[in-house]
This record gives sequence, C-alpha cells and structure tokens, in this order.
Amino acid sequence: MRALVVRGVGEPPRVEEVELPAPAPGEVRVTVRAAGVCHSDLSMVNGTVAAPYPLALGHEAAGVVTEVGAGVTRVASGEHVVLNWAPPCRRCWYCGRDEPWLCEQGGVPAVPRGRTAAGEPLHVTLGLGALAEEVVVPEAAVIPVPAELPFEAAALLGCAVLTGVGAVRRTAGVARGESVVVVGLGGVGLSVVGAARAAGADPVLAVDVSSTKAKLALAAGATEFLLSDDTLSRAVRERTGRRGVDHAFECVGRGDTIRAAWRATRRGGTVTVVGMGAKDDVVPLSALEIFHSARTLRSSVYGSSDPDRDVPALARSVLDGTLDLAPLITDRTDLDGAAAAFDRMARGEGARTVVVP
Repeated sequence: MRALVVRGVGEPPRVEEVELPAPAPGEVRVTVRAAGVCHSDLSMVNGTVAAPYPLALGHEAAGVVTEVGAGVTRVASGEHVVLNWAPPCRRCWYCGRDEPWLCEQGGVPAVPRGRTAAGEPLHVTLGLGALAEEVVVPEAAVIPVPAELPFEAAALLGCAVLTGVGAVRRTAGVARGESVVVVGLGGVGLSVVGAARAAGADPVLAVDVSSTKAKLALAAGATEFLLSDDTLSRAVRERTGRRGVDHAFECVGRGDTIRAAWRATRRGGTVTVVGMGAKDDVVPLSALEIFHSARTLRSSVYGSSDPDRDVPALARSVLDGTLDLAPLITDRTDLDGAAAAFDRMARGEGARTVVVP
C-alpha cells in the first residue's frame, strides 16, 4: 500500500510504498477513506516534536473496517469508524477519576508497524500513520460511527473537532453571554470559534496573523476578526468594556501567543492553551501579575474529552445539522497532493486539508 512518509527533520514528506502486517489478535485493518492534515503532523516534520523516522504521517482519519484479528469484539468488517489516537486504558488512576484524556497508558503503543520498501521498520504517527491507504491498529483505536456520516466530516471528529469543541464545552465550560477570544485559526481554532458561538458566547473574537482567515472565521461563527499584532490586547479590551475577555483560547502552541492571550483576558478570566508547543518555548509571567490578575492558565488535552462518548455525540450533531463542519475544510486532495498541504499549513494558509487516498 502507499503512505505519506517523512524520513528526517525538515525533509519533505513523500508518498512511498510500504507494507503493513496482518492484524494480530485484538487488532483491525481499516481502509482509510478520508484523513485530515493536522498541525501536530507538521510538528513532527519540522522537529517541534521529536519523532522516530522513517515515519508514516497522519492521525486524524475515518474509514471502513476491512479485516479483524482474533478476539475483536468492538467492530466488525464493513463498519465505518473514526480513528482515535489516544484510546484510554480504562484501568489507571486517571481513568478511574473519569479523566481518560490524562490516561497513564493512553494512546496506541508507539511501536513500528510494518516496513518500508527497503525493509526498514516503519514508525507511525501517534500509533496510527493515517495519511495512508490503510492502517492496522488496536481495536480500542477505532470508534464506530453511522454509515451515513460523510467520511470527510468523520475524519475531523477524531482530532480537530473533538479538541476544539471539547476545549469550549468541557475544559473551559463557556457559558451564554461570556466573551471569548480565539488566537490561531487552523482547524482546531475554527472549531473553537464555532463551539463558542454555539454556546452563546458574545462577542467571539477570532485572531490570526493572516487576514485571509477573516472570511473563514466569520463563516465559523466569529462576531469579528482581528489581525494579530502588538496592539491585540488593546483591541480586545476596547471591545469588552476595557476589561478583556472572560475566556481566551490559544490554538497555536507558542509562548508569544500564549502571552498575548493572557494579556487579552480580564482579571479573574481563564486562558485555555489548546495548541501543542515546543518543550523549550517558555511563557514569561511575573509572580506579581499572576497574583494581581487572578487569571487561570490551563491546558486542554484532547479537549478534555472521552472519545468513545464524545465522537458518537458529535457525529449525531453533524447528522442533525446542529454542527456544521463545512467552514473547516478549505482544501481537498488525494494522497499525492498531501505533501503540498503541509507547505500550505506551514505558510498559514487555509484551515483543514482533507486527503482522500
């Protein structure tokens, strides 16, 4: 089969012929029907997140189960599924506290799956490697969804939408009438915008370095678009009674944008960091301003969600029309065009590219 593979930091991803193993007991083979290109994949290409190579990219996808290993009871061949890169163990201390997004054993085991055409062990992003024609994964890493759910929408539920909607609903608990600013308008940021508006937040201020994101932000539900610059906190305060917003969501994963979100938040407000950043990127906050501002700074890991519970609920919302994912998809391509999607993402263009292998 074919997969999008990167062989080192900064090297361009290329489509390669690879070989996957047959499903072992407890595993399933899924034919990928749609996959999103996520910023976390880019982080493994540019070295922001350390990764083993050669690496099959992709972790946000949906498809059809085509083969099951011995003992599999969760799904059967022919079922439509969303891939889950962080299945919880359901046994550890965090899972026992109903915090499966913090599971001690969470995620698909980080072991090579299959080989390249040259016989090298093939590593796979977040245990999936879903920018490919097929994946072989543990049965816990697939979530059944209705067959009538379009594959493009289903793919986004596995990462961008679950993360963004969960950050609003579950991590921050945005209430009707509260004010929100969203910094960074990729697929996750636009999901945050839509979820905040659906929660009744007002205003919902959308922020990005690129003015081309304005139309996308307004389509997703933002009340106003602001260009990110040194005057951002002042612009936000001018629109919120000179106080700042109740909730700021940082969807980039950079120290400077976290700091900008912090400054745009009112005293007693909450800053929720949704973007994943580098381990050596430090956020400077003085002890005095932490005390004086009374703000809360927290992160949202996978939207503080339980995928087995929340993905089917989001699927129902798509099908009944209460969740519109159309503004998130700005490009579509086949597997051969996936590498160009990474270039667009690095330039800050568009929201989600959906790859149909």
